[in-house]
Amino acid sequence: MLRTSLTALTLALALSACKPAPQQTETVAAPLAASAAAESGPWWQDAVFYQIWPRSFYDTSGDGHGDFNGMTAKLPYLQELGINAIWLTPMFEAPSYHGYDFTEFYQVERDYGSMAEFEAFIQAADAKGIKVILDLVINHISREHEWFRKSAEGIAPYKDYFVWRKDLPAKGEGWGHAWADNDQPDAVWHFDERRGEYYYAAFGATQPDLNLEHPDVVAEMKKMAKFWLDKGVAGFRLDAVRFVMESGPDGQADLPATIDYWRDFNAFVKSVNPEAYLVGEAWVDIPIAAKYWGNGEGLDQGFDFEVGYKIIGQLQQNAGNAAQFGTISGTQSGELHPLQENLQRRLDSSAPLAFFTPFLTNHDQDRVAFQLSGDRATVLQKSKLAAAMLFSSPGTKYLYYGEEIGLTQAQSGHDVYKRAPMLWNTEAQAGFTAAPLSWVEQKEQFTVQFADWWPDFLQQQLSAGGNTVAEQQAQPDSLWRLYQFLIAQKKQRPELKLAGSYQVTEPVTGLLQIDRELNGSHTRFVLNLSEQPLDISASLESKLNASWGFDLNASQLAPYGLVVLQSQ
Repeated sequence: MLRTSLTALTLALALSACKPAPQQTETVAAPLAASAAAESGPWWQDAVFYQIWPRSFYDTSGDGHGDFNGMTAKLPYLQELGINAIWLTPMFEAPSYHGYDFTEFYQVERDYGSMAEFEAFIQAADAKGIKVILDLVINHISREHEWFRKSAEGIAPYKDYFVWRKDLPAKGEGWGHAWADNDQPDAVWHFDERRGEYYYAAFGATQPDLNLEHPDVVAEMKKMAKFWLDKGVAGFRLDAVRFVMESGPDGQADLPATIDYWRDFNAFVKSVNPEAYLVGEAWVDIPIAAKYWGNGEGLDQGFDFEVGYKIIGQLQQNAGNAAQFGTISGTQSGELHPLQENLQRRLDSSAPLAFFTPFLTNHDQDRVAFQLSGDRATVLQKSKLAAAMLFSSPGTKYLYYGEEIGLTQAQSGHDVYKRAPMLWNTEAQAGFTAAPLSWVEQKEQFTVQFADWWPDFLQQQLSAGGNTVAEQQAQPDSLWRLYQFLIAQKKQRPELKLAGSYQVTEPVTGLLQIDRELNGSHTRFVLNLSEQPLDISASLESKLNASWGFDLNASQLAPYGLVVLQSQ
């Protein structure tokens, strides 16, 4: 059945990307001025971010842990890929391997190197035109942090730096994880013997929530943000933005006071650096995520978690990547194609289109290639289709390290499987480290022990062939080469920026066509979502030439094949 809908992005929508202009709802054809307005937007509006898990990227010290010098060494690689911004997951000192439980706000993680090496990385990235943002956790810190020890001991002024109560709430009062419909007060309230009271910790006992109504805590967060901005970072990815305020069992997420907090924080950050960037992790449906725009005074952008679900759902029936720390309804009206509906939901929200950042997965989700079924060749083909759907969608893009080579994982369960080392080449440890054991094999890193899995998984990946960066860079039709192509097209083609129109059609069953146009410049993505070759003669036009067409034979598009057609 043919399903089609056209969304023409308006001049008003393009202008609304520059805060604090309100969103307009009228839709008209986007004129030339829209492109000019989009080009004059902030630096992040059409950026392509690359998310690095530092511990897994590249080790230069030989201890099995990725480090700052490793990221510096790989900047030419990132430049060749084409990205122009980096998101570093936590790199402050922390007791855990993942770092989302800071013990220090002003010291870098010693496993990654020294402050001088971090500063050298920032400077080297800047010299190559690559911005770097840090992962900032304001909602909670480590139970081992000095603040919490002093708070538990009742020492002023730290006594009220956290959220305390004398009694554990009874079941039936509604306490539980803010992102789940449960009744488990002991999941969020934890007893401390030193104080003889319970403290609130939404993400587990080791990560107590800060009291962000306390003026001293608010001031400390600003002081810390300025410290890192002064070192040259371009902004912050803000963790768990929905949960910074708690007013009771029915008020653990998305409160008006939470939006106000981020308005205030953004105002301070912009006073330090007007070009600093804030993007929030609001793992929730688009209408709620849009609240964090704050009518142009809140966060600069927020992640569109929905679009990744929609894209993978086109390639894998009943794909289910649970919202680990969020609430995604997954509702679909059926009136529009799922990808078209995703864009329409962004347009219909209270935030401008420029607010939303599409991505496939991140460090909290099973990797794309792991979710897709089929042999390795089929999975790589499907991964190409996922990449094409992502880059056809308007907005700032985020790419999780390894997605450009279809990096997969050994199994689901522990988060470490989603965060394993990068596969650079076919040498020992895939070129990630010269150490005999990579960090995923060092059992002291983990509080929960599990069977050795990395050696067998690594051997499987290397023996299969074609799964490393070096191998895929040598193949003109590889997934890596496609990502390089798509990133370049996003930079060069005006229709692939924010102002281009977006049209999704299904000419025949199993065939998906996505058109982006602006002022005569036209890109068409044609995707075969089926196991059979399909005739795409109806999608071929004399005015459009194949700029990516490895899967096209005359008018026959191979199973899970992709062709990209463009005007001159």
